[in-house]
Amino acid sequence: MINPNKNNEPLDLTYLRDMSGDSAEFIIEMLDLFKAQTPLYIADLGDAIAAKDWPRASGCAHKIKPTFAYVGREDAKEHMQMMERNARELTDVDQLPAAYEEICKFADVLYQQLDQAKANLQK
Repeated sequence: MINPNKNNEPLDLTYLRDMSGDSAEFIIEMLDLFKAQTPLYIADLGDAIAAKDWPRASGCAHKIKPTFAYVGREDAKEHMQMMERNARELTDVDQLPAAYEEICKFADVLYQQLDQAKANLQK
């Protein structure tokens, strides 16, 4: 489950800072890339769930999962991990559409957090 309390906090960019040697330019590039690619990955996940293509849904969730950790949203990473596991193991697949809706609503909040983090880095 995605922690709504974290939606009002700044993103924890520690991972990206460590990986980049605290390069604001690199972090901004990664945030832009994340914001460009994630909607495509989430849409693909939605298509797979709608088609009940569980192997594909598992693969999509797997692809998205680490990107949330990069921006300090371990809660979203764990949510994707649950979706990946359930699709792979065919466990509670009837709950995956609701889990997908939760990630879609969260994505809108996350994109705002990414914009704020980028603005702070550009200062």
